[in-house]
Amino acid sequence: MAKKRRTRSRSPWPLVLMLLGIALVASAVIWLASLNQSTQVAAGPTDPAEQIIPFPNIERVSLQDAYQAYQDGSAVFVDVRGDPFYFQAHIPGALNIPLNDLPDRIQELDPSAWIITYCT
Repeated sequence: MAKKRRTRSRSPWPLVLMLLGIALVASAVIWLASLNQSTQVAAGPTDPAEQIIPFPNIERVSLQDAYQAYQDGSAVFVDVRGDPFYFQAHIPGALNIPLNDLPDRIQELDPSAWIITYCT
């Protein structure tokens, strides 16, 4: 007597769940890639020549030159941040003239002196 083989009907759910999982992982990868790309674009130019300098006619001072001027006392350092930031930390001996006050207090500075302003 030949046995009759019963065929089971396979449920489509495992395949559906696997496809949904793959779609979810692919969506997450695409989303993370788009976040990374937008962060890189928002970072702006890394080449200093491409950066926009707000006052191009004002000479920039290198860190080494500023340090040497500090060591030998040949420059006046002016911290243009607000009082809370100045009192938190500043270059010893630096004057505190917040940027908004500078037009009214500019006469406090010797125009013949080497004035180095900073804000960080």
